Amino acid sequence: MARTLRHDADLLVIGGGAAGLTAAAGAARFGARVVLAEREPALGGDCLHHGCVPSKTLLATARARHVMRRAAYFGLPVPELDPVDFAAVARRIREVQAVIQRHDSPQRFTGLGVDVRFGPARFCDPHTVDIGGRRVSAARILVATGSSPQLPPLPGLDSVPFLTNRELFSLDALPASLLVLGGGPMACEMAQAFARLGSQVTMVLRGPRILPRDDADMAGVVHAALAADGVRVLAGATVKMLRAVSDRHGGPGESVGPEGNDAAGTCVEAELEVHQGEGRGPLLVRADRLLAALGRTPEIAGLDLAAAGVTTARHGGISVDQRMRTSQPHIFAAGDVTGDWQFTHAAGHEAGVVVANAVLRLPRRADHARMPWCTFTDPELASVGCNEHMAAERGLPVDVHVEPFAANDRALAEGTPEGRLKLVLRKGSNKVLGVQAVGPHAGEVLNEWVAVLGGGVRLSALAGAVHPYPTLGEISARAAGNVVSRVLFSAGARRLLRLLFGYRG
Repeated sequence: MARTLRHDADLLVIGGGAAGLTAAAGAARFGARVVLAEREPALGGDCLHHGCVPSKTLLATARARHVMRRAAYFGLPVPELDPVDFAAVARRIREVQAVIQRHDSPQRFTGLGVDVRFGPARFCDPHTVDIGGRRVSAARILVATGSSPQLPPLPGLDSVPFLTNRELFSLDALPASLLVLGGGPMACEMAQAFARLGSQVTMVLRGPRILPRDDADMAGVVHAALAADGVRVLAGATVKMLRAVSDRHGGPGESVGPEGNDAAGTCVEAELEVHQGEGRGPLLVRADRLLAALGRTPEIAGLDLAAAGVTTARHGGISVDQRMRTSQPHIFAAGDVTGDWQFTHAAGHEAGVVVANAVLRLPRRADHARMPWCTFTDPELASVGCNEHMAAERGLPVDVHVEPFAANDRALAEGTPEGRLKLVLRKGSNKVLGVQAVGPHAGEVLNEWVAVLGGGVRLSALAGAVHPYPTLGEISARAAGNVVSRVLFSAGARRLLRLLFGYRG
C-alpha cells in the first residue's frame, strides 16, 4: 500500500483480541506499518482469558466427570468419585491458556513487524490516539476493544458479591450451590458444567425459555439435558431483590444449597416472582455463589469516540457499514464492539474485511447472512443461516426436514442418541435456507453445512458424497438424501421408469 509518511502508522489497531490480532497480523504481512494497542497486560482478549478457551476447557472437564458417573451405562464398574478440587480444575484451565498464549504473544507479533504497545487508548482527534500517555497518529484506525459483561440494574445486584466470566474460572473452590442469572449460551454452558462437577445449580431467566435465538424445539433438547443433569431452570422469572445473607437454613419455598463450601461466609438470596411453570408465584432462592451471565455490552468506555467523530448505535455498539467502516471512513470497527455478531469467528471474519478495505483498498463487504454459531452444552446446539423462528419473523414460507440422531449408528454406539438435524428449506423446493443441529458434536456436524451453504453445493451432491461409516457426519448425507428422494422416488419418476423400461413394481 502507498505509505502516508506524515503518520506514525498506516494502521493503528486498538484492542488485542480476536479481531485486533487478526487484523494486525494480516496488515503487517502485507507490509503496512502497524501499531497494536492493548490495555490489558497480555494479548489474547476476552476469548483467551475469560471466555471461549477457559469455558470450553471447563466443559471438557465436566464432561469427563459426567462420563465417569455413567460408567455402568457402558458396562463398566462404577468408580468411587471424590469431590471435585476446583483449584486443580482451574490449574488445568491456566495450562491450556498458557499454550495458546504463546501464539498470541507480543514476541510473535513483534516478529511480524507489529509495534505492540500496552496501555489505555483514547482518541485525541480523528487520526491521533493517546496510548498510555504517548500519542500515535495513523492513516487508518481499527477499534476492536471487544465487550464486557452486561450488568442490568437488578435490585440489589450492586450490594451482593457476584461472579462474571472474568472471575468464574479462577475460583479456588467448587461452590456447593450456584445461582445463574441468564438463559443464553454462556448461562446454559456454565450451569451444566458446574452441575456436572457437583454444584446444585439454579438458573433464573426473565424470558419464557433458554436460548431464545434458536428454535424452541431445538432449545428444548438442551433444556431437557440441563434438567437431567440436575439444573433447576426458572423461566419467566422477575428478580425482585438480591441480598447477601449469612443464615444457612431455608424455610418454606426456599431452595438452599448443601451445607459447607461457603468460601465467602455468606450466601446470596434472590427474591423472585415466577410467572410460568409449576413454581409460579413468589419464590426465595439461595446459593453460595451468584453468576451474572446476562449478555455482553460493547466496550467503548474511555475511548472518547466523540473526539474522533465516531457515532454509536442505540445498543451502545459502534455503528458500521458492510465494509466495517464507522461514521469516519478511515476508522473501522470489528468484533464485539459493534454490538452485533459477538462471536470470536465473526470477529476474525470482520477483521479480514477490515484488512481488505483499509490495507488493500479493496471494497470487500462482511457477510453475516450465513454466520454460524454454537452453544457448547452437551448436547451441543449449532446453527447456520435461517431457522424457523427467523423465517416466521421475515414472513418466509418454508418446509422443514428433521433427521434424528437416534437413527445414526455412531451416535448409538457412543451412547448419545439425543437430538436431531433440522433443514429449513424454501417452500416447495430443495433450496436450503438454514440448518440446525442439536446433538453430539453438533458444531462439528454443522461445519459441513457451512461449506455447503457457502459454496452453493447442491443437496444431490451432498447426498451422493461418500461419508466414512460410522460417523456422526453421515446424518448430513442422510438428511440430504431423504430430501432429494422426495423427487427421485416420486410417482412421476416411477411413471417415467414404467414408460422407459416397463417396470410394474
